[in-house]
Amino acid sequence: MTKNEEKSAAPFVPATTSIKALRAAADECRGCDLYKTATQVVFGAGPRRARVLFVGEQPGDQEDRQGEPFVGPAGALLDKALADAGISRDDVYLTNAVKHFKWEPRGKRRIHKKPRASEVKACRPWLEAELRAVQPAIVVCLGATAAQSVLGSTFKLMRQRGAVVSSALAPRVVATIHPSAVLRAPDSEGRRAAFGMLVADLKVVAKLLK
Repeated sequence: MTKNEEKSAAPFVPATTSIKALRAAADECRGCDLYKTATQVVFGAGPRRARVLFVGEQPGDQEDRQGEPFVGPAGALLDKALADAGISRDDVYLTNAVKHFKWEPRGKRRIHKKPRASEVKACRPWLEAELRAVQPAIVVCLGATAAQSVLGSTFKLMRQRGAVVSSALAPRVVATIHPSAVLRAPDSEGRRAAFGMLVADLKVVAKLLK
């Protein structure tokens, strides 16, 4: 086995379009080393035929503990943004480019650590399998890591966010900021501006769904 083959989830991904079977198989994934320090795999969740598939970067601390995507503070903020944009949660499947939480200790806290490009690439077969299973009309990338995973390393999030583009993975893709970027804004004015940006981009998605 070559070094590149060692760093891929591909051997662990079954040939199925059953989300339930994919999720069960993901528990056994050893496609990269992130499983060693994560509590559990955090697979995607949502309706089997969701019209929109959202891709974030990776699970956070709460997601890692609960085993579900977008259940922490960023998920709560995404729910509010979806409501403000007029997108029903019943139309949405949520997942991440990387399925295990990458973190570093800071005191008693586990702080998010950005996954390496090689880790995103290793996990990509899971995202491809989810896209084949769900077949969404639109893919929404939350943040630069997710956008570059779907649209390539040259994609510039802040320059191209809110635009409808196509990729080999999906015919219609919209990239926007990750809800955690809103939470990280330094003050209330910054958070308000970032949230407005997120909602504006999601309104583009809502219009496509009509």
